[in-house]
Amino acid sequence: MDRRSSRAATSWGRPILLLAAAIAFAAPSAGQEVRLRLAELHPSDHPTAKADYEFARLTRERSGGRIQISVYADSVLGQELEVLEQLKFGSIDIARVSLAAVSSYVPRLDALQMPYLYRDEDQMWRVLKGGIGKELLASVGQAGFVGLGWFEAGARNFYNARKEVRRPSDLAGLRIRVQEGGITDDIVAAYGAESVALAFGESYGAILRGSVDGAENNIPTYYSSRHYQIAKYYTLTEHARIPEIVVGSALSFSELTVADRELIAKAAMDTIDYQRAEWKKYEALAADKLRAAGVSIVPASDPASWRALVQPIYAAQSPEIRALVARIRSIK
Repeated sequence: MDRRSSRAATSWGRPILLLAAAIAFAAPSAGQEVRLRLAELHPSDHPTAKADYEFARLTRERSGGRIQISVYADSVLGQELEVLEQLKFGSIDIARVSLAAVSSYVPRLDALQMPYLYRDEDQMWRVLKGGIGKELLASVGQAGFVGLGWFEAGARNFYNARKEVRRPSDLAGLRIRVQEGGITDDIVAAYGAESVALAFGESYGAILRGSVDGAENNIPTYYSSRHYQIAKYYTLTEHARIPEIVVGSALSFSELTVADRELIAKAAMDTIDYQRAEWKKYEALAADKLRAAGVSIVPASDPASWRALVQPIYAAQSPEIRALVARIRSIK
């Protein structure tokens, strides 16, 4: 049966009815049809969205067609913070969201957003696929989510509509859009720029109007969002490698059998390598398309100076975050 058919029709803005319906829900039984909704911010050809569809395919195939995950790409179900609120109340079942958004609920995830945290991409994935990654996925349970897996999100870089940036001082005075939640605003401030927290979907209009001068993001998202059309100066600072996270609604998952929860979780984890491969292909394609469109893609001058200016951010973190960072950096 449809997972929602046993609950009164509700909206995410009516949590009391949703909670009452959850309490009234009968224990699930094996063999029932399950229909789930997955929210995705990016368009359907983006690597994260492609991985969502692969995750849905694996789940459907392994359940013999019994578990159907419908993917809603291109922010159809709302921006990230709206999606997370709906996850908490079970009106959305699964979402691929940025780590910064989830860290608003689980502050220890800030450890994975620290600037220049890893030696390279391979080290990041050894962390995420190992004990620390599993521990952090489990930690989202305290906020009413179910941690299902990690997706690649590349290196984040600064871009703007005003001028070429090579040195940290070139960013001074610029207004830079940052994600809602997380610590990117501290990184931006360290370089003398002003951070402006905006939902991703509001960024294009803000740059176009000139209310912000630029933003920071990975190459695939810079390309797929068409930000390159209005902000043609892109600097390869690689100041952070922040994975994306796939989370479920604890309320929705409580209505599934243990076997179904395990099947879905394994399908999510088994999608990681597919998503990473799609990411690399799209990243190379996007870089070629950007250069052909006349975008200025330049390396950051004197990488040591970029790293040095953000070191005070580490000292300002809680003892828990600093200890977690030390554990991450100890992974060879």
